[in-house]
Amino acid sequence: MGSRYTKEDILKKIKEDNVRFIRLQFTDMLGTIKNVEIPLSQLDKALDNKMMFDGSSIEGFVRIEESDMYLHPDIDSFVVFPWTSEKGKVARFICDIYNPDGTPFAGCPRYNLKRNLKRMEEMGFTDFNIGTEPEFFLFKLNENAEPSLELNDHGGYFDLAPTDLGENCRRDIVLELEEMGFEIEASHHEAAPGQHEIDFKYSDAIRHCDDIQTFKLVVKTIARKHNLHATFMPKPLFGVNGSGMHVNMSLFKDGNNVFYDESGKMELSNTAYQFIAGLLKHATSFTAVTNPTINSYKRLVPGYEAPCYVAWSAQNRSPLLRIPFSRGLSTRVEVRSVDPAANPYMAMAVLLSAGLDGVANKMDPPTPINANVYDMSEKERESNGIANLPATLKDAMIELSKDDVIVEAMGTHLYEHFIEAKQIEWDMFRTTVHPWEREQYLSMY
Repeated sequence: MGSRYTKEDILKKIKEDNVRFIRLQFTDMLGTIKNVEIPLSQLDKALDNKMMFDGSSIEGFVRIEESDMYLHPDIDSFVVFPWTSEKGKVARFICDIYNPDGTPFAGCPRYNLKRNLKRMEEMGFTDFNIGTEPEFFLFKLNENAEPSLELNDHGGYFDLAPTDLGENCRRDIVLELEEMGFEIEASHHEAAPGQHEIDFKYSDAIRHCDDIQTFKLVVKTIARKHNLHATFMPKPLFGVNGSGMHVNMSLFKDGNNVFYDESGKMELSNTAYQFIAGLLKHATSFTAVTNPTINSYKRLVPGYEAPCYVAWSAQNRSPLLRIPFSRGLSTRVEVRSVDPAANPYMAMAVLLSAGLDGVANKMDPPTPINANVYDMSEKERESNGIANLPATLKDAMIELSKDDVIVEAMGTHLYEHFIEAKQIEWDMFRTTVHPWEREQYLSMY
């Protein structure tokens, strides 16, 4: 796929928009956006891949004796931030990380996704298209401009103002995104009070993961201008729905959606069924990556629309995988368990690898489950071969460690550093005395 921009295009845009500073952005292992800001005078040096930074300070990167790393800007990721000062705007490039010897850094999540995409291409496919639906909550800021637990509204699914007091903030987010080149498909209040969703158009995997990171940055920035805090925490409140990031996926070959077969059962191809089978086989293993926090598992419980059982269907929304009704170029598989705390590059890498394993080994999926899985007893689920997703981050890490396909999809560097970080996170959680414990036990014992 050819570049969207040339260097001349970028220089022209910089002049037109009075850009004075450039941010060189990248994503660490935990999905956090990092950046180095440079004055415009250093642009040529950056575009020549000569900007260096200290990788030893970044989560999941390298030791101090290996700290020198280089930022390689992706010229197609150039965008001007519309909300920045008229006295001198800020633009950004998203970068891949390289070692001093010019080789790609194995701990760069964006590069690791490219590595998995190369395997896809070797199998004869040309594109992995994804579309996501990241949800978020809006909370009011307190008098110290810090996030509170006071919701901005008490609206429900598809509510309008005045019930949905987040409407103006959401509208401003959409306007900023559109000015940055996003094609917004829908914007609405979600099921829980204070919860929102903005859907943007699907695209190829790398660009879409870049868009997810940009989307999060824009949402948080514009919310702040409305004296609100936007959070992509999966389950910030007990007793209401959590925030998911459903992932719609399809494989293409030379412009054709290979999941679609007009003559196939449900108009799905053998490749689609094999991809589904691979996702189901590896679901318990990739969950540590797609749901990477302690809090993620407070969302994956019955009763709040989030899937917690490994099954698939084309007719209802309770299983882990759903096949949306659309066919033709829009034929796709939807994974409903993923949450917005996930590092998108790592999440898409493990989902792609799981599906491709099904294709490579010509796996057959189990029978689709068209009944409501939540209404089934444990015995009924067992008789239908429906497994549970991991109940905690600790359980998920154990499942991940047993799956060579998903470990290989992460690569040795990312896998080892990810496990180390998550073990520390689990131990901190396990040894902390939580308010619930004091409420239950302090007076009783």
